[in-house]
Amino acid sequence: RWMEVCLEEELPPTTELEEGLRNGVYLAKLAKFFAPNVVSDKKIYDVEQARYKRSGLHFRHTDNTVQWLRAMESIGLPKIFYPETTDVYDRKNIPRMIYCIHALSLYLFKLGLAPQIQDLLGKVDFTEEEISNMRKELEKYGIQMPSFSKIGGILASELSVDEAALHAAVIAINEAIEKGVAEQTIVTLRNPNAMLLNVDEDLAQDYQNELLEAKRRKESNARLKNGTISEEERDVYEELLTQAEIQGNINKINKLIAVDNINTAIRNCDPSKTLVALMKPEAQLPVVHSFAAAVYQTELFNLQQQSAVNYLAHDELSVAVEMLSAVVLLNQALENKDILMIKNHLRNPCIGFNNLEEENFQRYADTLLSIKSEASSQGQDYLSWNDIQNCIDMVNMQIQEENERIIAIGHINEAIDQGNPEKTLETLLLPTAKLQDVRPVNARHYQDVLHRAKAQKCKVRALTVAAYESALLWLDEIQKGISDANNNMKEAEILAVGTSMINKSLEKGDSQPILMILQSKFGLRVVPECAETYYRNLSEAKKLKAREDSNESPWIKLVMKNMYDYYYNVETEEGTCVVPEGVVPKASWLTGEEIQSIVGQVTADYNRQQLWLANENLIVQLQARARGFLVRKNYRERKAYLRNQEPSAIKIQAFWKGFKQRKSYIDRLKVLQGNVAAIVKIQSWVKMWLAKRAYRKRLQYFKDHNDEIVKIQAFLRANKAREDYRTLIGAENPPLTVLRKFAYLLDQSDLDFQEELEVTRLREEVVTKIRSNQQLEKDLNLMDIKIGLLVKNRITLQDVVLHSKKLNKKSRSQLEEMVMVDKQGIKGLSKERRKKLEAYQHLFYLLQTNPTYLAKLIFQMPQNKSTKFMDTVIFTLYNYASNQREEYLLLKLFKTALEEEINSKVDQIQDIVTGNPTVIKMVVSFNRGARGQNTLRQLLALVVKEIMDDKSLIINTSPVDVYKSWVNQLEMQTGEASKLPYDVTTEQALTHTEVVNKLESSIQSLRAVTDKVLTSIFSSLNMMPYGMRYIAKVLKSSLHEKFPDATEDELLKIVGNLLYYRYMNPAIVAPDGFDIIDMTAGGQIHPDQRRNLGCVAKVLQHAASNKLFEGESEHLSSMNTYLSQTYQKFR
Repeated sequence: RWMEVCLEEELPPTTELEEGLRNGVYLAKLAKFFAPNVVSDKKIYDVEQARYKRSGLHFRHTDNTVQWLRAMESIGLPKIFYPETTDVYDRKNIPRMIYCIHALSLYLFKLGLAPQIQDLLGKVDFTEEEISNMRKELEKYGIQMPSFSKIGGILASELSVDEAALHAAVIAINEAIEKGVAEQTIVTLRNPNAMLLNVDEDLAQDYQNELLEAKRRKESNARLKNGTISEEERDVYEELLTQAEIQGNINKINKLIAVDNINTAIRNCDPSKTLVALMKPEAQLPVVHSFAAAVYQTELFNLQQQSAVNYLAHDELSVAVEMLSAVVLLNQALENKDILMIKNHLRNPCIGFNNLEEENFQRYADTLLSIKSEASSQGQDYLSWNDIQNCIDMVNMQIQEENERIIAIGHINEAIDQGNPEKTLETLLLPTAKLQDVRPVNARHYQDVLHRAKAQKCKVRALTVAAYESALLWLDEIQKGISDANNNMKEAEILAVGTSMINKSLEKGDSQPILMILQSKFGLRVVPECAETYYRNLSEAKKLKAREDSNESPWIKLVMKNMYDYYYNVETEEGTCVVPEGVVPKASWLTGEEIQSIVGQVTADYNRQQLWLANENLIVQLQARARGFLVRKNYRERKAYLRNQEPSAIKIQAFWKGFKQRKSYIDRLKVLQGNVAAIVKIQSWVKMWLAKRAYRKRLQYFKDHNDEIVKIQAFLRANKAREDYRTLIGAENPPLTVLRKFAYLLDQSDLDFQEELEVTRLREEVVTKIRSNQQLEKDLNLMDIKIGLLVKNRITLQDVVLHSKKLNKKSRSQLEEMVMVDKQGIKGLSKERRKKLEAYQHLFYLLQTNPTYLAKLIFQMPQNKSTKFMDTVIFTLYNYASNQREEYLLLKLFKTALEEEINSKVDQIQDIVTGNPTVIKMVVSFNRGARGQNTLRQLLALVVKEIMDDKSLIINTSPVDVYKSWVNQLEMQTGEASKLPYDVTTEQALTHTEVVNKLESSIQSLRAVTDKVLTSIFSSLNMMPYGMRYIAKVLKSSLHEKFPDATEDELLKIVGNLLYYRYMNPAIVAPDGFDIIDMTAGGQIHPDQRRNLGCVAKVLQHAASNKLFEGESEHLSSMNTYLSQTYQKFR
């Protein structure tokens, strides 16, 4: 019974236990109980004893006995008690094995790992004959019956302690117990020689009571033994408590007190104290997880409240804590979304879940994850045992319902295959199928639709006729078929009613309800203007079908979805899918398809007529574009053909011309290389002498004949003017050079005046279109915002529609106003409006020619509205600089505004750089228009594209990033984790030679690429917009005037900041954002390319402002010399 308590399973009867222990399985399981770190289930051979039951003992069963012996050795049981392996396997000495088990139980009781084995003295009686027979049997094999009563003494003598001291301490404890004084007893218990653990002075009286009761029991048992045991076999500890028994009773009291403390902590609802009480070793409870203190407190408190005595005993606590720990680990696995751990925790027998099915474990895990996620969103930190059990039951119920539904689906498919509508309807109405909206009157149509769906599924899967039965319709397909059939019947009924009403109206000659019927029954979009046309065409079509036939029935036939027949009785207004017996459908009435076709044709003709009338100009434009496309296509084809013939001829010509040029160049080069010094010297002297002589001679000649030269020039000019005048008045077609000289004498014709007016009008139209496009863009942005709010349910659809109508109304009013002004012109204005127009003309002319007013007005605008003010007022006022005069006036405004801003707002010269000057922002914004954009593209496109296309170019100036890249490369090469730290500082990274070398290589590449960009910029300075260069000049002169003490270098830094940092730098860093390079739709710049361009821009920025690398960028100090040289080039 002691082994059954330890193993928690039932052992064979006593008469069969000896044979059952030979395979060592129960012994190995006992070893797993007290030494689980030494023996596990995997190490036990034939743990379920299936091999033993099938074919008896196997030599590998001895491994189990060996595992048991090793486990006893690991806990320190003296080897004097150990049996041999053959004593168990071959039954050579079974009493020695039983003797060892008794010693093991006493030793485990002393260690607090197991209860003590019960003494059966006085409870089991053996006859003298049975005892005599057993002795003879033992003597037959030479086995001596061990003395079980001396186990305590042997344990005391075999343990590695001072025997005399321990013996004396134990005797002193027994004497103190006999005296009944708790204070003396606790003193003896705390004696170090007694080797007792976990003795608490506060529990002295409890120890005294428990030990005294135990001693009384042992003395009673000893008195019963005195008559049966000889004097030689008696043990010194027959009436005294052994050290192991004393320790066991102390542990018992400690456990009871620990359980009381746990119950008290639970009642006080303090999770931290409850956790500390549960984790005390004296409580002898399963493992407790500290991170789940609140869970233990809550659940144990609920259990305590449910108890009748409001108290949890040790066994109840042990079971509850073991289960709660398993639930906590399961919740942790759910939080980590570890499917494998979730399944393992569900299989844990400690957790005690019911109705678990092995094949459903994946479904359990998925459902628990979703429930856990939902609970977390609602603030619930963990799932309780009941929540998890409910989830398991719910999953089992769902799977059961799914299985029942699969069976119902099988019955439905069988009924469909049989082709019996009544049978099909009966299966569709099965409760387990849970199909919605099944109507018995549509049974025939359900059969047809589902049968066709199943046939279609077979066709799609390319199944043979023999495999037709295996192509089942699933629930969603069946439900869809039912819904489709119901919709078909509903649509057919509406169409049949509409057909009947139309034909009856035509027979009566009543055209009034035609439109209403077409809209309500047929759902057609009809035009009220075509009402008479509808009626007339329908009547004509019906007359063509009319015939004298008295055998016509009241039934009309319709075809649903071009495949299912539907019959409708126009008298009883009943419909069915079953063919009525002996019925001939009406043939003199128009069918629904004919009515829809006629009405659709009439509507289409009317719409087409209105469309042509409304879009005549667009059609003409479309034709023109189509013809232009065809002409361009023919031109490209012809050009491609000609180009295909060119490469060969061009290649031959290029080769021959190159050969001749190289030969001539080499010959001439050899001659010159042989006489370089002499040639240079001769050329320089001759050229200098000739130039000096000619200059002196010519100068002296002019001085000697100054008066004559003046007269000759006057005569020649007069003669030339007379000759040109004669040519002008006498020649039929005088040359252009003559006309230009006398153009100012010509009268202005009406044609010249009209052309000038046309140019002016076109300019006005361009400006108007620009402003209109800007307004449309704003309206479109506002419309996008409205639609976004609609998507997020912030506004309703009516608000968006209302906004759209306002925009359309606004567009129409603006168009009407423009048309009215174009038609009437100035003459159409009233006298008051003419005066207002004239006043505005004077105002705008004054604002254009005298920029002082606008310059002051700009700085009165809020900073956040300056851009809008520029777009809506200033650029429009200067007509977007569409000609030279307006561009000049706009630059003059920028000059005046910049001087005004520097004089009034700039207190220090660095304010231009650190702040965001309004005028600088206006100038850069203006010059990034179409002209400036093309300039940036011409300046930077080639070199930026070259940098991006160089796949081998990798520039990284960050030592930490270079170090991490190097460490990753080492790990990939070796296949092992590097011993170097991954997170380091810049100084630590620079201590590695490889990092320094890679950094130096990146700096060399950075210099080479930066030189290319500089060359591109410096070689194309003349292409920079004139406005930018002019404002740079104004900026330098204004700053010099405001700060006369500023050095030339400081002024040039400010100019460099304007030209490079504000104008060019953003285009280099983000070429895709400034249309510098062509990007495909959805294309993006690679991070390495972006980093390369950023490094180049950073170096150029430092060079433009003469800022050296210092502080955090000290590792780039080797480029400071290069920066200084580049700054001189910028100057």
